Amino acid sequence: MPDQSIPQSRPEARTPVDTEEGAPSDTPSPVEGSEGLTRRRLLGTAGATGLALGAAGGAVGYTAAPSQATPLSSIGAGEAMFHVKHQPGITQGLQARGHLVAFDLAAGTGRKEAAALLRRWSETARRLMAGEATATDDTDVARDAGPSSLTVTFGFGNSFFTRTGLEKQRPVALDPLPDFSSDHLDKTRSNGDLWVQIGANDALVAFHALRAIQKDAGAAARVRWQMNGFNRTPGATAHPMTARNLMGQLDGTRNPKPTESDFDQRIFVPADSTKDPAWMADGSYAVVRRIRMLLDDWEKLSGKAQEQVIGRRKTDGAALSGGTETTAMDLEKTDANGDLVVPINAHARITRPDQNGGAAMLRRPFSYHDGIDPDGTPDAGLLFVCWQADPLRGFVTVQRKLDRGDALSRYIRHEASGLYAVPGGAAKGEYVGQRLLEA
Repeated sequence: MPDQSIPQSRPEARTPVDTEEGAPSDTPSPVEGSEGLTRRRLLGTAGATGLALGAAGGAVGYTAAPSQATPLSSIGAGEAMFHVKHQPGITQGLQARGHLVAFDLAAGTGRKEAAALLRRWSETARRLMAGEATATDDTDVARDAGPSSLTVTFGFGNSFFTRTGLEKQRPVALDPLPDFSSDHLDKTRSNGDLWVQIGANDALVAFHALRAIQKDAGAAARVRWQMNGFNRTPGATAHPMTARNLMGQLDGTRNPKPTESDFDQRIFVPADSTKDPAWMADGSYAVVRRIRMLLDDWEKLSGKAQEQVIGRRKTDGAALSGGTETTAMDLEKTDANGDLVVPINAHARITRPDQNGGAAMLRRPFSYHDGIDPDGTPDAGLLFVCWQADPLRGFVTVQRKLDRGDALSRYIRHEASGLYAVPGGAAKGEYVGQRLLEA
């Protein structure tokens, strides 16, 4: 899960975020120049003072921005494309703000109304991702801002197919997830006919999209549940690095990367799939879990004990067996007493693909904090979102292994869950899901 470094110079030309390159494990979203922006043309920065990172003496702090520094407002110029092979919001770098929202179709809403809804949603997403206003009744919440790397992603839940009479088109991969020992699921905050993921590098841009999607639903669908998340803001670290979660651990070190030869095979449904319906070609399956972190219990552990639970150093994410963050973990290395250096129940050991028959997921989560309970306990944790071509082989395989003895399990609680079929991207002139709804 990457953070994004402060850009060193302003690009000469506008370069859209390419959804086919870069994974949230270690690749930041590009930052673009402001040329060609629409209604929200960037205003630039007033004066010569900005945020910069100084390296003198190893210190990091605030200082006057050098003349060659890119103005902070350039963050707003990042633009992801809507009409792409895979829907946006899957392979992009992590965004600073996110909203997850599920809808249920209203009584009497069928296939025709669902198609009209997806057509509206797709057009709104296309416009907002380009930095334009909505077609009607724009709220002006994001006025003056650029696209800010906004992405909007749409998926279908298991129940959608029954409500629209499309049961024969429902993928087998959407069968309900099994129960797990760490589950304490709230059904009112789980599942849903339709799922929308929104991410952006500006909070107002993200909220603007959320509000527009909700308004577009009209009488066709009502919100079932909605969750808000965040990651580090671009430029918050001196260099690109794997982001930290609310436990303070680097999170996402072993995420699959598009440069790996089997990346597409693991993450996306192939066009010639024999087990998925044709409308899912180039799509993916998203597992969404609201995972509460029991931070009061976690923070009572010493730093060394926390590292034993995870199996990696907290400072730099390196495996306890040595090396750097990317050094392969030595599962057989022992200490002077003959004990395994990476404990047998360490989270990082158990989740390794080579310990799970090659199972892998592209994790692209958001942290969340929903206040403090009356007893002083923080309601905080991870909005876990993972992508895979086959959830049974990906998420389910790994979670079953974790169920059998993950040291981290006592410090987390799964409180909500969802599984969604996310079709491939819409071609120009199409809307998301058209190949399903108009087949």
